[in-house]
Order: sequence, then C-alpha cells, then structure tokens
Amino acid sequence: MTTAPAPDVVRSAYAQLAVTDLTKARWFWVDVLGLHIQYEDAGSLHLRGTDELTHHSLVLRKGDIAALDHISYRVRTPDDVDKAEAFFTELGRPVKRLKKGDGTVGVGDAVRVVDPLGFPVEFFHEIERGERLIQRYDLHRGAQIARLDHFNLCTPDIPAAYAHYRSLGFGCSETIEGDEHELYAAWMYRKQTVHDVAFTGGTGPRLHHLGVATHESHQVLRTADLFGALHKEHHIERGPGRHGVSNAFYLYLRDPDGHRVEIYTSDYYTGDPDHETYRWSVHDDRRRDFWGNAVIESWYKEATPVLDLDGRPLPVSSALLDESAVQVGADGLG
Repeated sequence: MTTAPAPDVVRSAYAQLAVTDLTKARWFWVDVLGLHIQYEDAGSLHLRGTDELTHHSLVLRKGDIAALDHISYRVRTPDDVDKAEAFFTELGRPVKRLKKGDGTVGVGDAVRVVDPLGFPVEFFHEIERGERLIQRYDLHRGAQIARLDHFNLCTPDIPAAYAHYRSLGFGCSETIEGDEHELYAAWMYRKQTVHDVAFTGGTGPRLHHLGVATHESHQVLRTADLFGALHKEHHIERGPGRHGVSNAFYLYLRDPDGHRVEIYTSDYYTGDPDHETYRWSVHDDRRRDFWGNAVIESWYKEATPVLDLDGRPLPVSSALLDESAVQVGADGLG
C-alpha cells in the first residue's frame, strides 16, 4: 500500500498497439470498422470514434511484434499527473515522466508506469481536441464506432487486480465468483458505465481485448455482415451474442495481427453512489453468453503480449484460477 494519494481517474482514454503491418491494420480499423484518422505519419495512425472529441482513442504504431504498448487513463487535473507519479513511485514500480512532445502525439504531460499487475499504463490530463463528428453522418461508415469503452486484461491474480484498482478509486459493477466467493473475473469503472477495465483470469499480463462502443445492436450485426460480404469472415472470433455480465450485445473480432476487439453496445448506468456489485456464479452458463452459447477455447486462451517501458516483452505468469476449466454448458471446456 501507499500513503501517497491516488490520481483522480476520469475514464479509460486510449490504447496504443504495436502492429506489424500498418497497411493491413488500416484496412481493418479504418476501412472496415470505420474509425476516423486524426493524425498519421510513416510509422503510426491515430484514430477516434464518431463521438470522441479528444485527439485519439487508439494509436497503431509499426512494431517488430504485435503487442500492447500501453493503455491510458485520463485524470481530472494536471496535478493528478503528479499524483500518479508519486503514487507509483512509492509503490516501487517503474515510472517514466513524459513532457508534452516527448510522448504520444496530441497528449500533454504524462506519466507511464508498469503497474503492480505488470501492465504498461499511462496517466495524462491534457490532450488536443478534434472536430465534432457526432452529426457528421456523411463521415460515419463501417461499424460506426462511437468511442472506446473499456480495456479487458488477462491477469493471473484477480483479487490483486481488484485490490489495486480499488486503491485507484474504481467501483466494481459485476464479478464472476466461485462457491467460496473466490474471484474469477471483475468489471470495474470510473465513468458511469459497467466498466473502464475488466479482468479475465488467465496467463498474464496480457491484453485480452479492447472494447469499442456503437450506439445500437444493428451496428454490431452490420459489422458481422461486412466481414462476411468481404469474404473475411475468419476475422470473426465469437458472436454476435448477448453477455450475461454487463448485458452488452457483442461481437469479437481479431485484427490482422491477432489483437482482439469487442464491438459493444447496450450496457447500463452505474453512477448511483449506492450501486451494488452484481455477482455471477462461475457455474451459471449465462454469465459469458446470456443465451448459453459456447465460448470457444481461443477466447479464453489467446491474448496479446504487453511491453515494458523500454519496449521489451514482459514475462507472464500462469493463472491461480482457470474459469475455462469449470465445467458448465456455456463453455464446452474443462
């Protein structure tokens, strides 16, 4: 624990992914999913959804291996960037301070850390603004992605993840628990939706997926139709379906490098101060799919490696609990 005050996190803000082929990544994320290019150069694309007024919510940069470079949270004030630096320094974690212009294009002063779970995480306040696209319907295309919604992270120790994010002021909307209330997964939030970050038990640290939101379920279905029409249906990994946890209508895709993205809509409001955590039994086969559809093995076992602050792959550890090993009808595993 630390005596330093935690930074006041507003929301999940953006992710930066290393991709091995920017041309193929552009086809997937821009041409088909419909994200808007805010900035590009020879080595990167900075993208955002139709509802986002900040410079970007996804950065794709050319890399030697496909990996998560970092996830990023926006904090309330510039002072909270200083608080993040002090908080993680006192925890004894690797910390790097970035001045405006030294880090990601469009982002002001920032702090990047490797958190106690092993994930590369950035905290920033200042970011450039983008043109309002909410009613530029002439520019809406593909999956009509509105905004980044959440990160889903694979970690071997869900209780440790829960405790760390509680220390950062996150609430918990839903969990998956065993008979003795052992934690298999947790959904945690700062903005007033189901989650900004979720934790899936498994070998980690690894990125399970990025969740991007659309406004309506028909846009999720349209996304599946687009990949089918293009004879690129192999990019569809799972769904469409309805989650038990979060109630969201979903579709999981894999990009050309294998990064997983969830097209996501129809979750709920969590802003009341007495909002209670909804606890799912690990034996309830509706938890991952409300209709009881099987969860394929790759969804549980495969994920994106993550990099340290110097761009080197971080080592991983095996899970303490394996949700996929619990014999329930929805999984078809174990």
